[in-house]
Amino acid sequence: MKLKLSILLLFFGCSLFAQEQLSLKNLNDFQEQVGNWQIVGEVVADRNTAVHIHHETEPEKKSKRKKRRKAKEIPHPVSIQAGTGILFNNYSPTQKDHLLTKWEHGDIKLELEVLIPKGSNSGIYLQGRYELQIKDSWGTLHPTSSDFGGIHRNWEEEPSQVFLGITPLSNPAKAPGLWQKLKIHFEAPKFDGAGQKIANAKFVTVELNGELIHTNVEVPLPTGGPISKVETAMGPLMIQGDHGPMAFRNIKYQLLKDSDVALKQLDYISYKGDFKGLEDLETAEGSERKNAKLIDINATNEEDRYGIVYSGKINIPTADEYTFSVGYTGGIKFTLDGKVIAENNSSSAQGNMEKTISLTPGDHSFTLANIKNAGWRAPRLGLSIATSSTNPKTFHTYDSYPPSISRVSPILVKAEATPRLLRGFVNFKGDQERLSHTIGVGTPQGLNYVYDLGAGNLLGMWRGQFVDATPMWHSRGNGSFKPNGSVQWTFLNQPLASLKDLNTPFPKSSDKEDFKTLGYSIDPVDKLPVFKYTYNGVEVSNKVYPNDKNTHLVNEINFSNNMVPSGYYKIASGKATKLADGSFDINDHQFYINVLSGQEPIMRRVNDESELLIPVDGSTIKYEIIW
Repeated sequence: MKLKLSILLLFFGCSLFAQEQLSLKNLNDFQEQVGNWQIVGEVVADRNTAVHIHHETEPEKKSKRKKRRKAKEIPHPVSIQAGTGILFNNYSPTQKDHLLTKWEHGDIKLELEVLIPKGSNSGIYLQGRYELQIKDSWGTLHPTSSDFGGIHRNWEEEPSQVFLGITPLSNPAKAPGLWQKLKIHFEAPKFDGAGQKIANAKFVTVELNGELIHTNVEVPLPTGGPISKVETAMGPLMIQGDHGPMAFRNIKYQLLKDSDVALKQLDYISYKGDFKGLEDLETAEGSERKNAKLIDINATNEEDRYGIVYSGKINIPTADEYTFSVGYTGGIKFTLDGKVIAENNSSSAQGNMEKTISLTPGDHSFTLANIKNAGWRAPRLGLSIATSSTNPKTFHTYDSYPPSISRVSPILVKAEATPRLLRGFVNFKGDQERLSHTIGVGTPQGLNYVYDLGAGNLLGMWRGQFVDATPMWHSRGNGSFKPNGSVQWTFLNQPLASLKDLNTPFPKSSDKEDFKTLGYSIDPVDKLPVFKYTYNGVEVSNKVYPNDKNTHLVNEINFSNNMVPSGYYKIASGKATKLADGSFDINDHQFYINVLSGQEPIMRRVNDESELLIPVDGSTIKYEIIW
């Protein structure tokens, strides 16, 4: 058997689900349309120029003066290049069809990247009926259901048919012209044999740029602008085309169906006592064996100091790889056909364990043992089974393992009236190198960042709430905090260095003889930190602050009178493309850099890494990071 053990991956993004990917070499997967939808190789949207969207209610301009003004050429904010890989809506007032797939779906997992020109608007309609809004909502502090990630309202007047939409939990939208990532897990409405609806459509999870913005949200009626107001079990995917230009790429999907896996001959024995390990059950005296239909930890009739062992058979309908997920408090041991699949021999643990196994059709014997001796934890026990093409099927009662169980209440740190600072460990990009000399800075404007004191470097920035300090302060803690938003990461190690020539790479870690941190002071006016360090005898001060419109951050670096010999300051790591307005597009539309003062930036490539550098001449370096 092929075995893989991993911690349960919650929500969408689980690698266990094989996906289909639209090739986007042609439009063969889509129905006919008037020609506004095209396959192209590159899309660039001017981040400063808004698109003009023609509305049917706009009055016609009849005067000669207005006609002459209308005839004046207006620069188009979007340019494209021939090629493949990108689906582009070349919207115009006369060509603005929606795009529908030839295939239909019920339950589906969908992910894609979208590039939104300034002021543009679109939507993804699951089954052609339930719209998830796509819109330029950059910088919106209080999003509504009509902002990016909102589930749109409908326009019915009959009270029983009105649906007012659902607002996303937060707004992690990026600036116009940048690629943004959506992940959607959708469940279609369900119908009985007579065709009566017995379950509403549901967005199980929606993630925008890595942030969860919807979870278990039911949509009882079609939203505005559907292909039909009649709900069905299957329908095509639709992309709205009449609200402006829009680009999509990396469209992947997984069609899901209900599982036919079944439990047979399920029974259990319960125990009472102070069990320290699972082996204690071997000598314990249990109750009589009882039959059951589903796993239910409440069958112990105890809140704590109990044990229970379920046994039975799992009927597998077809050969496939099956993923077993076990959620629990206390300790568990799950065996299948006599082999241990998952085990945590503790009486006070809590978690989810998962394993994927190749199984043949037929009955497979299993046991699931659970003990708990931890009064501070609620009793929990659950089992679910899924394949790459089926929804997870649960084999426990709702009360035995309710969804979205949190181990502890989150400890959130907010920046409200004044900026907040928090020292702690941070994992770069969330799961890479752990940095120990980092500090988080939160601003009342909702623009936050992490700074590496050990390298004098701006590591990452995000909008919204400040940080989740639960890992640092709960129980004994581990010293780390998590940014509470979608982080735009930069790069590791020091940004300032003396280079022999432009073929010399930056040092991978700070040279302690050349670099010395001096901590920081607090600006008496805005209460933000000013970081200080010396490099090669040159004193450097570094301040990061919101721009005048509070849409992004400015990084300002000042030097003492001394010159850094052959000094360069790295402002970006990755492919940099200079745009028409003089700013730079970084890493294929991931974020922008706009230099406000300092020498002309230099683009270089060294050791297979592209970088954007500014020569250091002692004058102030100031640049914007726009994401």
